[in-house]
Amino acid sequence: MATRVELALLVWIAVWSTGKVEGKATVEQMMKTGEMIRSVCIGKAKASEELVNQLKESKFPDAMEVKCYVNCALEMMQAMKKGKLNYDAMLKQIDTIMPDELAEPMRNAVNVCRNSADGIKNNCEASYAVAKCISKNNPKFVFP
Repeated sequence: MATRVELALLVWIAVWSTGKVEGKATVEQMMKTGEMIRSVCIGKAKASEELVNQLKESKFPDAMEVKCYVNCALEMMQAMKKGKLNYDAMLKQIDTIMPDELAEPMRNAVNVCRNSADGIKNNCEASYAVAKCISKNNPKFVFP
């Protein structure tokens, strides 16, 4: 089974191999990358597509498999690590690869939600809290 580093590398390759060599990814490239993350994390978290699909509508089912799906996705994106928001890395990725039309609202939401996982011991619960906060504070929220 592939390690997280190999999976993260695969995600980066997918973003850059879809036709864009420099600069930010397009929304289409982000969606393709999100599909790969989604595929890996649905299997890993044993989450149903029905529950995971609700995240696209900013609905957060209170189910542990959804929380662990969110954790898997955020860890693959290197936004979370062991239940802690990887704030600097997340902002760098937003600035480096996120399309301009999505970057500003995401950056603002991340700033608001920077401490939303503080004090939460369970990694799945922590990632879920961060994603839920970002969704609430980002009118252009997207999640794989």
